[in-house]
Amino acid sequence: MWLFNSSIGKKFIMSLSGFFLVFFLLFHGTMNLVAVFSESGYNAIADFLGTNAVVQFMIPVLALGFILHIVYATVLTVQNRRARGNDRYAKSANMGVQWASKNMFILGVVVLGALGWHLSHFWAKMQLVEWMGDKPEAGFTLIQVAFSSPLIVVGYLVWFVAIWFHLTHGFWSMFQSIGFSNDIWYKRLKGLGMVVSTIICLMFTFVAVAFYLQSIGVWDSVGHIWTLGAH
Repeated sequence: MWLFNSSIGKKFIMSLSGFFLVFFLLFHGTMNLVAVFSESGYNAIADFLGTNAVVQFMIPVLALGFILHIVYATVLTVQNRRARGNDRYAKSANMGVQWASKNMFILGVVVLGALGWHLSHFWAKMQLVEWMGDKPEAGFTLIQVAFSSPLIVVGYLVWFVAIWFHLTHGFWSMFQSIGFSNDIWYKRLKGLGMVVSTIICLMFTFVAVAFYLQSIGVWDSVGHIWTLGAH
């Protein structure tokens, strides 16, 4: 079947799974923002997601999307390297390809490794524990505990930077794979990708930094200053 065997089909699957993952990151980042300002609001969203049948159906779909994205990224990278051979380095230098474009696979490996680290902090103590029949820990509490450590915060910030580089290239690339490849659309989609990628990573960065500031008592002082300024 061409969708799974041809280069175009594989790129289409990469693009489709990429779309899905970008929307997931936007939703996930927005949900985490709620946690900064309202514990009850975050818990209400988490409870809804944990009991909604549609969401529970989408969890394995999301996991499948991640797996397909990783598998086909690996397959396409290996095929491209074999096709280009030893000339790939000279060609890359002459074409002026951006750093993120030339290192998408490496960035993907970094993102994937950090994802496993992230899942050990949250998913393993919530959904996995619940599936095993035990009582899951509260998501809000896990966020507080994780981001009270400066080393963990720094690790997440490095991860967010890797995600930003990966998304800035991947966003317009997934549109290019489905036909938006002329010069006009390239510039528009590249700009849009920069905006979307920055918004996503700033949301996650803000949450990590805000919770760390809360853990050392600085966030309350900042909030007090904002309150005074509003009056």
